[in-house]
Amino acid sequence: MGALDEPLTKLVGDRTAKVLADSLKLRTVGDLLHHYPRRYVERGQLTSLDELEIDEHVTVLARIEKVTLIPFRGRKGDRLEVVVTDGRSRLSLVFFNQGWRQKELRAGAQGLFAGKVGVFNRSRQLVSPDYQLLDEEAGSDAARQFAGRLIPVYGASAQMPSWKLSICIETALTKHLGDVGEPLPAELRERHELIPLPEALELIHRPRSQADRERAQSRLRWDEAFVLQVALAQRRAAESALPAVPRRAREGGLLDAFDARLPFTLTKGQQKVSAEIAADLASEHPMHRLLQGEVGSGKTLVALRAMLAVVDAGGQAVLLAPTEVLAQQHHRSIVEMMGDLAEGGLLGGSELGTRVVLLTGSMGVPARRQALLDMACGDAGIAIGTHALIEDKVQFQDLGLVVVDEQHRFGVEQRDALRAKGEQPPHLLVMTATPIPRTVAMTVFGDLETSVLDQLPAGRSPISTHVVPALEKPNFLTRAWERVREEVTKGHQAYVVCPRIGDEEPAAEPRKKRRAGEEDLEDVAPDAGAGSDERRPPLSVVETAEKLVTGPLSGLRVEILHGRLAPEAKDEVMRRFTAGEVDVLVATTVIEVGVNVPNSTAMVIMDADRFGVSQLHQLRGRVGRGSAAGLCLLVSDMPAGSAARARLDAVAGTLDGFELSRIDLEQRREGDVLGQAQSGVKSSLKVLSVLEDEEVILTARTEATRLVAEDRELAAHPELRTALESLLDEDRAAYMEKG
Repeated sequence: MGALDEPLTKLVGDRTAKVLADSLKLRTVGDLLHHYPRRYVERGQLTSLDELEIDEHVTVLARIEKVTLIPFRGRKGDRLEVVVTDGRSRLSLVFFNQGWRQKELRAGAQGLFAGKVGVFNRSRQLVSPDYQLLDEEAGSDAARQFAGRLIPVYGASAQMPSWKLSICIETALTKHLGDVGEPLPAELRERHELIPLPEALELIHRPRSQADRERAQSRLRWDEAFVLQVALAQRRAAESALPAVPRRAREGGLLDAFDARLPFTLTKGQQKVSAEIAADLASEHPMHRLLQGEVGSGKTLVALRAMLAVVDAGGQAVLLAPTEVLAQQHHRSIVEMMGDLAEGGLLGGSELGTRVVLLTGSMGVPARRQALLDMACGDAGIAIGTHALIEDKVQFQDLGLVVVDEQHRFGVEQRDALRAKGEQPPHLLVMTATPIPRTVAMTVFGDLETSVLDQLPAGRSPISTHVVPALEKPNFLTRAWERVREEVTKGHQAYVVCPRIGDEEPAAEPRKKRRAGEEDLEDVAPDAGAGSDERRPPLSVVETAEKLVTGPLSGLRVEILHGRLAPEAKDEVMRRFTAGEVDVLVATTVIEVGVNVPNSTAMVIMDADRFGVSQLHQLRGRVGRGSAAGLCLLVSDMPAGSAARARLDAVAGTLDGFELSRIDLEQRREGDVLGQAQSGVKSSLKVLSVLEDEEVILTARTEATRLVAEDRELAAHPELRTALESLLDEDRAAYMEKG
């Protein structure tokens, strides 16, 4: 074990080490040295106090303006009020029964003040904050510590304010900076003019100028990009070395028969991507390809053509969907597209055809038994289903292709269990309906080749989107329901989307883990119940449907759809809606992806501010799928000028999913580029921005690919291997190996 792997107890003592571990997840000397400042302040440059957010833990640099000791009326004790200022705004610091602090908290002194921002009498305040004065005359420790250089402000906690953390880091730098290894090869550092890692750590924590900080960040940015790209390059190299059965469509076979029946011509984008996939399938190594594109760009059709090519070659294909509603929708639409080609071996079926079966966790025993038999004996060339496909009893005669729809909703073990059902590794096609910026794709999906569909099929109609400020202008909401009625009068249909199911469900109920074979509880909006306690609970499907039936949409055929309905009931509702027997479907996000009803032209999203940008874009994509124009109305109580309204305005302002994904990422922050959902650990990126540092990521990818080609096991680069092991803890390693 190296010096940087030593537990912090040896450096700072048991009590401080426990606080660092419990509140900041810092356990080793290396963790501490790589806990970089969030920002820096200069002496004399005070923090903007009017930008502080309620309930946020903050560290501010401010000047004391006024100190007042106020005795309690009718009882013992007092309250010390200290007003600090940045020259424009003010912040109150409140101390109870601590009048003795008057001696050191004097007007005119500057200091660092840390605490949780609260509100009292409509003014921001910190109650009993920690502080460190920067008063040279008093000879304070902080004044000496930060003399002549920038003051680092760290991500801290209530138990460990920024300057206490700074003292711990100073100790680590003094004792262990010489133990820091050098993960980047010397020739790479020379090529890109990067300073040594020990110097970078010194300058990131102890900069004397902005130039120092920028030099340090430039080096540390490269570390994060390069080590991650090495991990992905190793994964690509390992996958490319595996054997796979080539799957080539035969001339005059099932794929040709299907193409001949298509009532339209594939877009140029679909033709190009299909050719890329066909080349991969014909390879003797398994395909690992990401297929992404705009809502409605025809990803499912491209995936179906790939599945038919595999069936042509004697293999089987599976399509894994995250919900029963989506699995049923895929099954229904694929069977309709294929016609008698989906009835191979059945009376009336085509001689070229195969069987397309559905498997979900809640199917009846006879149907389930028949589906399992068809897959095991090879009669079913295509299987579509949910997590139920992953169960041990599910077997295939010759699994050649796995298609994963909306892959971010599946855990590593689930995907790996399905891929393991082939005698040799099957080809893998990952689909996502959420457009991903290029650099994000290179990091999140850096082990996959990427195909992009950015062209909508002919006949797709434009969608107009508008924000409906329900509180500011209630007549706008009235008009929204009138517009829904007008669309129905024209013979069209509409969706109304709500953040949650019903009043019996707590507003902030946590998501529940489901067993394999069960449907994910996907139909509660991520932000449902989020926000301050003053906000009303999110609107529900049950409550909204009742009000619409007896109010603005009375007389129309209104049905509800959500994940808690019995599978047969969900399927029946969707069948009737697809057949035009339902005018308005009030639903949760269960309709977010895959649902295709071309006659639906209007969507009203209630409490739209409780949904994410990408989710709103996906929901909106359910309308405008036919010849008639689509209308999407985003209903919100949020005031103009708020961040939530800005998010909605962004969605209303563009139909470009890639632009919206960038906005979404900027607002949500980047999270762990290895996939927070997959690994369950905090972000590995501290300096690198996958949005802003495209050039670094591209160059690091090229360098990593070259190095791994020469030394796949990193035998000549032991310190790089150590850095890689540090990045890939057990959870992340499982993700990289199985993803």
